[in-house]
Amino acid sequence: MKLQESDLEGLAWDKHNGLLPAIVQHAHSGTVLMLAYMNREALRATLARGRAVFYSRSRQQLWEKGESSGHSLQVTGIRRDCDGDTLLLTAIPAGPVCHLGTATCFGEEPPSAAVQLGFLAELEDIIDARLADGPESSYTAQLHGRGVRHVAQKVGEEGLEVALAAVCEPDERLSAESADLLFHLLVLLRGRGLRLSGVVAELRARHASRDSRAPDS
Repeated sequence: MKLQESDLEGLAWDKHNGLLPAIVQHAHSGTVLMLAYMNREALRATLARGRAVFYSRSRQQLWEKGESSGHSLQVTGIRRDCDGDTLLLTAIPAGPVCHLGTATCFGEEPPSAAVQLGFLAELEDIIDARLADGPESSYTAQLHGRGVRHVAQKVGEEGLEVALAAVCEPDERLSAESADLLFHLLVLLRGRGLRLSGVVAELRARHASRDSRAPDS
């Protein structure tokens, strides 16, 4: 469930002397970023600020993630587990999460397939940032600035290059051309006010519709 201020007293604070473990997961990729602890005040502060605030067991005080480094965690959601004694935060990190400089507190292990696909959602945010910076800032902003018709033409060109690479180029070239196609498709969707999540939802709906059909007699 998604927590609100009114839900605080329904949590199992007494199980761990007023503290609950808080697992932080990347809002886009699903990567587990860190584990910390929250008391009531830390959870209230997180809900109020929209940034992750924890309780330090060693210093016995609240601390906001990134208050000294600037590497904050913008919280997009908070849920409790079935027993109400553990919290799951989804967040967007502003820089490395670990004090050792790594992306997570569990090191820099090779990402899983799900995490790699989750980067497409991160890429959408990167595209948004480039567009916000203005047309002189990057190729992305310049491309978008030329309008949907031009971006659509680029998608067509990239699609042709993918097809040609599939027929007569090595695997590395096909992967590279496919990356170009995906990038330009994301910019095109953005130009129409759409997101990749809408495309995924369409694919899921088609799959569900297919599975719901009665088998042929």
